[in-house]
Amino acid sequence: MSRNSYSRRQFMKSAAAAAAPLVIPVTSLGRGWRVAPSERITLGMIGVGNMGSGHLETLLGHPEVQIVAVCDVDAEKRRAAVERTESHYASEKAGGTFRGCDGYNEFEKLLARTDIDAVLIAVPDHWHAIISIAAARAGKDIYCEKPLALTVREARAMVDAVRRHARVFQTGSQQRSSSEFRRACEYVRSGRIGRLQSIHVNIGPPSRDKYFEKQPVREGLDWDRWLGPAPWAEYNAERCSGDYSGGWRRVRDYSGGMTTDWGAHHFDIGQWALGMDESGPVEITPPPKRDDWGLTFRYASGVTMSRHERYEDHPVNGVYFVGTDGRIEVNRGHLKTWPEEIAAEPLGAKEVHLFVSPGHHQNWFDCIRSRTRPICDVEVGCRTITACHLGNIACWTERVIRWDPVKERIVGDESAARWLDRPRRGPWRI
Repeated sequence: MSRNSYSRRQFMKSAAAAAAPLVIPVTSLGRGWRVAPSERITLGMIGVGNMGSGHLETLLGHPEVQIVAVCDVDAEKRRAAVERTESHYASEKAGGTFRGCDGYNEFEKLLARTDIDAVLIAVPDHWHAIISIAAARAGKDIYCEKPLALTVREARAMVDAVRRHARVFQTGSQQRSSSEFRRACEYVRSGRIGRLQSIHVNIGPPSRDKYFEKQPVREGLDWDRWLGPAPWAEYNAERCSGDYSGGWRRVRDYSGGMTTDWGAHHFDIGQWALGMDESGPVEITPPPKRDDWGLTFRYASGVTMSRHERYEDHPVNGVYFVGTDGRIEVNRGHLKTWPEEIAAEPLGAKEVHLFVSPGHHQNWFDCIRSRTRPICDVEVGCRTITACHLGNIACWTERVIRWDPVKERIVGDESAARWLDRPRRGPWRI
């Protein structure tokens, strides 16, 4: 992935130099910066709720970026994010004051700013594709929270837009930047457990339709904008809550449930170990009973990846790889092998060495500068979420789904194929 080496930032510098001596505003001269103001990546945050506020705190600690705008349909969250950003930058200035972060209700206004290089998108799943595609068209580099999209067709449209506009896109499946997951995939791909036979993943169930009682819309919330492309529904606090035990993640209009939410993490690691970053399963079998365990993906190699709470007598913790000569289990902060010798010997020169990420955000920043693809590029996110959505389609229809990963189509089942995309409420389109 590349773009013209003469960037917008360089053009603006040249134009300024030709017109007048370069003047750096005093508001950009902070004591703690290790990167020259003219070289910082200017960043806009779209969505500053649960996940977005966490990203905000992390990014404020990165000296090579500066957050100049935030967007949220909740006025209180938007105000808090602006105040937090300005107070942080003020603390790094000799004068102790700073004004330079704007707040927006509409993401289009943020994307229209020509002084923003990149955006981080942390909004509910049903908004990911529309905002990401608009950001790509606006010439912004993008970090978008997982799961990549609400539908298979949206995910492919996102890839097409990112490639067409030569953007750097990082999917927020940050486990790829964690050493324990990388090492587990290296051991599997290097054959340390022999021939890989099966993968077992412990995640929750798909989303479902859910009824909510009507409540008065909370003051300061743009409810119509929160719904966006989703079907119209009356406001209820739980409907738009980010709580993992309920809220929008469990509702089919806004999310694929835990199959896509945690599947975008753990199924992603399974796909990485299988070398399926540009492909996917060929057959998806639903569990014996609705919401039961046993959703199974079969790949052309014969390897299966299944949703299991336990495999044989072993409770699955994260991702559990089973091979002819050994087993590996990996989760956050956890890596265990059977036998232990699998992980004891350093990888040899002829074994598989995967990219060592410096951190998920840092990898994105590095790639923005180098114009290369990050560790969880949009195509990676697309292929992972496609598998997740196919799992949901199998569960919702209670039928075996046959998938062509080259043509990206469901084979022989037009009714199931209708789930590959959704209608959108006007005026929202992709």
